[in-house]
Amino acid sequence: MRIGLVTEGGYPYATGEARLWCDRLVRGLPQHEFELYALSRTAEQERARVPLPEHVTSVRTAPLWAPADDGRSYSRRERRRFGECFRELVQGICAGAPDPFASGLYGLAELAREQGGLYAALRSESAVRALESACRAPGASGTVRAAQVTDLLEFVDELERLLRPLSLDWYEDPGGLGAADICHAAAGGVAALPGLLAKRFCGVPLLVTEYGVQLRAHYLAQLDARREPADRPAVRALLAAFHLRLAVEIYARADFLTPGNAHARRWQEKCGATRERLRTVYPGMEADRFASVGEAADCGDPDTLVWVGRIEPAKDLIALLHAFAEVRRAAPETRLRIFATGAAPSYLADCRSLAAQLFPDEAADAVTVGENPVTFEEIGGPDAPSPAEAYGAGRVVVLSSVIEGFPVTLAEAMFSGRATVSTDVGAVFEVIGGTGLVVPPRNPRALADACLSLLRDPERAQRLGAAARARALELFTVEQNVAAFQEIYLRLLAKGSARPAGEVPFARPPEAHVPGHWTSPTWAEPLPDPSSEAAV
Repeated sequence: MRIGLVTEGGYPYATGEARLWCDRLVRGLPQHEFELYALSRTAEQERARVPLPEHVTSVRTAPLWAPADDGRSYSRRERRRFGECFRELVQGICAGAPDPFASGLYGLAELAREQGGLYAALRSESAVRALESACRAPGASGTVRAAQVTDLLEFVDELERLLRPLSLDWYEDPGGLGAADICHAAAGGVAALPGLLAKRFCGVPLLVTEYGVQLRAHYLAQLDARREPADRPAVRALLAAFHLRLAVEIYARADFLTPGNAHARRWQEKCGATRERLRTVYPGMEADRFASVGEAADCGDPDTLVWVGRIEPAKDLIALLHAFAEVRRAAPETRLRIFATGAAPSYLADCRSLAAQLFPDEAADAVTVGENPVTFEEIGGPDAPSPAEAYGAGRVVVLSSVIEGFPVTLAEAMFSGRATVSTDVGAVFEVIGGTGLVVPPRNPRALADACLSLLRDPERAQRLGAAARARALELFTVEQNVAAFQEIYLRLLAKGSARPAGEVPFARPPEAHVPGHWTSPTWAEPLPDPSSEAAV
């Protein structure tokens, strides 16, 4: 089976969970051929590519960060056609209408397929004027109606970048995405756009996996943008509308959707995904990395709380530090070890400053150097060279976030056999089940009480840790993830798709596809006579 795996800002370039789960999936299914289609976000990202197994037959990269001008210009007739399609697209964005949006999107894709030239057209004055008319039309929100010329120019520039997959030459080549048996988009949003086109024009079944809902991530990013001095509300509103319309189209057209947790599934259902095309598939994680800690008789320092993750505002370490102040008043011997996998520098500085204020360095006597009961460390340091050893440093692992998708660090703590105290956000309650304590977010008092209850009852903490490890081994391993996708691939192939009636999978050899590029007019040129010299 040929699987076309489409990623954005991830595998085979980026680090982190976005890359790891794709790598584990590909390596776990060596019986299939994988073709990678990567949308890269930065030039730096492309410089570090991970080693690939032999059954990855090709890698194609399209930079979303680089200009994509093919040097083509439209005739009067083509400009008229572009104008009609673009007006439908922006009407759907501004008025929130799904039908005009889809018609305009696929109309622009067909134009790019035949003629190319979208880069220049999307940045033209006519495109800005069409957008302005859509913003002033009935049905547009007050924020969009207030858009100024600078807002329109900024949005059109961003829209051109988001629509670059429409102009790629990935689809109709003999070895391209249009010839794959299944297209698997590793995320929603722009990453699924090539899959939409391959499905519409070539009949390739589309599978979309979302471990973090792209629409939700965009909304959260827009909330952060509101704090910026150069914030433009009209641009934010237009971008939010575009991503919503794109998400609705993806969920309506995909043959199958695999959210990574029930929290992501609810987002998809609210955007129109039907239940019969949904199946929750938890991300696969390498349990062996945590076996030495999870199976050890030692449950870690009974007086130490552990936190692991990226230090940023969404993790709410400020609330954790205030909660730890309450813990220290009741249990003065307790320590808090914070292990960072990354950090936002300004927020890390704020956390260090608060820790210094809440917990002045303590010393046993007048000549001993004082120590703070809160330490900030990095994974890979001398005291914690691996994540497993970081989790093993204490008996209780704490998660204090106010925003989470699938809490990877919580699952790792469960693999490590540790009792956990977590805030009830995202998919936390779904991941924990009944194997840990869950408290409301932004409530230091509740967080402190839960931590104290486990510190004072080591037997309970040990029981919860054992139950957590058993749950993680059942639900979150690489093996269950790979088995689930293998079954889904076979199901999609057996079900068929929009391919011509009566076509049998694998029956059409690759050489039957007409060579040519998606944005090149050579696809319409007649093939040379086999007896001529040009065919030799």
